[in-house]
Amino acid sequence: MDVKAIIKGVRISPIKLRLMADVVRGKSANEAKAILNNYNSKPARILEKALDSAIANAVNNNKLDQNKLYVKHISIDMGQTLKRMVPGSRGSTDKNYHRTSHVNIVVAEK
Repeated sequence: MDVKAIIKGVRISPIKLRLMADVVRGKSANEAKAILNNYNSKPARILEKALDSAIANAVNNNKLDQNKLYVKHISIDMGQTLKRMVPGSRGSTDKNYHRTSHVNIVVAEK
């Protein structure tokens, strides 16, 4: 049975999150959690929270065994882009894009 967790509007670019998601894709839930816990980066903390949520959904809502769970699917999608203007050279303005992401994690039982 597949159980998922979704986090929308995370203030980090999808490219940074995808690099971290590739590390834990396909691993067991406990191993993925240990890997993310040992990285000292913002993408790792965000993915760890999403993974904790997916595990909690599986254990509490669907009565699955936590030791048998694995990360079946992770997708990082582009969210809204916040467009801001910053001062540029010679009195002009430059564009500054603040990218956001949507995180989807699916865990399943082996």
